[in-house]
Amino acid sequence: MRPSDPGADPPSGVFSYDAGWKPAEEPTSGRRPASRPADRPLARERPPAARLSDEETLFPPPGEDRRRVAGRPRASGGEAPGHPEDAPGDPESVARAICLRLLTVQPRTRAELAAALVKRGVPDDAAGTVLSRFTEVGLIDDRAFAAAWVDSRHAGRGLSRRALASELRRRGVDGEIVGEAVAVVDAEAEERAARQLVARRLASTRRLDQPARVRRLAGMLARKGYPGGVALRVVREALAGEGADPGDLDGWEDPPAED
Repeated sequence: MRPSDPGADPPSGVFSYDAGWKPAEEPTSGRRPASRPADRPLARERPPAARLSDEETLFPPPGEDRRRVAGRPRASGGEAPGHPEDAPGDPESVARAICLRLLTVQPRTRAELAAALVKRGVPDDAAGTVLSRFTEVGLIDDRAFAAAWVDSRHAGRGLSRRALASELRRRGVDGEIVGEAVAVVDAEAEERAARQLVARRLASTRRLDQPARVRRLAGMLARKGYPGGVALRVVREALAGEGADPGDLDGWEDPPAED
């Protein structure tokens, strides 16, 4: 074989000891030539994966690989999905799945979970069994719920004892538990929270005349559940601290408590 010129470009193609360099075939298009045999059919598209119910996710059938169902996204929002996924299975399994989904989103009272089970058509006996079991193991605890609710809503939003009690009763908490929870907010703490609320809002009312300022600030406190007498006293004290005359408020009424 004749040696090649060291300065020349290497030939394009494939080298073999039997035939030497074989020129590469010129491509007919920009696409890579297909390597599959002409008689081989194209692969068929896979059908979309079947959508699994929440019961299949939480309670897979015997022998089911849990890793297969673990990746299903959770339903968004605070309520369980509104489709007939709760139908399969015995009523107690359905009730457990519904309660677990709701409790995963946020804590719930027993009454709230009971209402959700009624809405889904779970029989009363199955619902009662599941709710009692969840209460026994501590997944449902109205007393702890009420204490956490009072701590969060009083510290975060400055709600009064009256407003806190109203919210807890609407969520089905027993009256005795409500009383215990709101008792930790004494009159001194309540008035201190009212003063803080007024101090944060005071500057934004300075463009108003004095009677309007009092009505605006006292109305804000009343919507958070403070009695009219407490609200007016706190507002008058705040305005007097600025050297302003709060004016006359004859005819002022308490707005409803804020939700």
